[in-house]
Amino acid sequence: MRGCAWIVAAWAVLGSAVAQSEGPKAIPPGMAAGSTGPAAGPMTSPAVAPESPRPGVTDKSDPDIQQMLEKISLERIQRSIYVLSSFKTRHTLSDPSPSGDGIGGAASWIRAEFERAAKESGGRLKVEIDDYVQPVQMPRIAHPVQIKNLYATLEGSRPDAAGRVYVISGHYDSRVTNILDSTSAAPGADDDASGVAAMLELARVMSHDPYPATLIFLAVAGEEQGLVGSAHWAQQAKEKGLQIAGVFNNDIIGSSRSDAGLVDRRTVRVFAEGIRPTAHPDEALLALLGLGGENDTAPRELARSVRDIAGLYMPQMNIRVVYRLDRYRRSGDHGSFLSQGFPAIRFTEPAEDFRYQHQDVRNEKGIAYGDTSDHVDFAYVAAVTRVNAACLAALARAPASPSVEVESANLENDTTLRWIPNAEPDLAGYRVVWRETTAPFWEHFMDLPPSVHRYTVKGVNKDNVIFGLEAYDTGGHVSPASFPTARTGL
Repeated sequence: MRGCAWIVAAWAVLGSAVAQSEGPKAIPPGMAAGSTGPAAGPMTSPAVAPESPRPGVTDKSDPDIQQMLEKISLERIQRSIYVLSSFKTRHTLSDPSPSGDGIGGAASWIRAEFERAAKESGGRLKVEIDDYVQPVQMPRIAHPVQIKNLYATLEGSRPDAAGRVYVISGHYDSRVTNILDSTSAAPGADDDASGVAAMLELARVMSHDPYPATLIFLAVAGEEQGLVGSAHWAQQAKEKGLQIAGVFNNDIIGSSRSDAGLVDRRTVRVFAEGIRPTAHPDEALLALLGLGGENDTAPRELARSVRDIAGLYMPQMNIRVVYRLDRYRRSGDHGSFLSQGFPAIRFTEPAEDFRYQHQDVRNEKGIAYGDTSDHVDFAYVAAVTRVNAACLAALARAPASPSVEVESANLENDTTLRWIPNAEPDLAGYRVVWRETTAPFWEHFMDLPPSVHRYTVKGVNKDNVIFGLEAYDTGGHVSPASFPTARTGL
């Protein structure tokens, strides 16, 4: 196994203070607290519901998640980035030998880290390799090449939730200016040793605790060659019938400094796609568009949840949600999952310095080029890692998103929602959320007990706003919102 000497820099770790506020919201007037089963008729509510600074989250944080965040190590993250960037190149077409200085050596090291984490977890983690031969695919793959996607699975602890899967990914391949250059130095410290380091740290830390839903920690190859590694893994997941509820792709999360020299250690961008570009929309997509739900796709509801959860556990971080697939002329592995119908979002630093991406390592007229570790802000990577950790943990412990309809058989100025009851044993209730059609995030909410499965919001017209429904448990973990389909019958 190839080693690497490293020195721990004296970075100040961003704090992990948690915002605390009052207890759960009261049941609205007109709601029978002891009612059971679907309501016999519409329930009344105030025309203006109570509001909070962050509707869509409960008012208490999970102390287990807070403690888990404190265990995330800046030093281990830094070491991972140093080790990965010390391989001469991790180009997908480079030396495949496990003891070599190319991608094979990097894959061997990642596998060893997974196996070490599995051992330290007492066997909770199951380490696997998705190994296949990628055929020629010009202009980026000039000859058939072996691709190794490495992943570790933390099986869900509760039978009713274990089938729901969350994935955190990063790509471990790298490149220089010439996309077919597989021999020149390509350290890839920011792109994307930073994302892989975050993913590995979460595998190490989170595998010591139980989560009702299943977590998968994934390192893919072939991203720079056209997303081929993640495309294969996502397709296999689809064929296996994995119920992936969310994918967190961390790609380029290593720098807080822009090309203009501005430093922002408190912002991370989260890219969330709306409507998938498709020549043949299916009935579900047409129905979504017909109801004006183009801004309420599953990836965007996932991004809203990330913003809310991070606000509870990492309030010092600004989650800048960007409503598009990715940056101009750029792409990432979350696109492979979106193509298979899985909700996926991308985490990326606030403002990139392109002198350090996809560049030959060199010094030109006094300007350094190349993706080397000396340009990485390790404290920033640790902060983004904590954002990922809090959101993954909270979602893996939360109930599943409800299946909800809005009644539209009658013309009326009120809004009635009905939904299929959630089956979780620790379900504490449902939260109706809504916002103006022009608003990016939820503005109003109303909490309901778990016995209620049909509710009328008086004085709020479904024609004028966007509604959603969340479910939450006794621990305060909240599901992403579900956008209601239209129920035209009685």
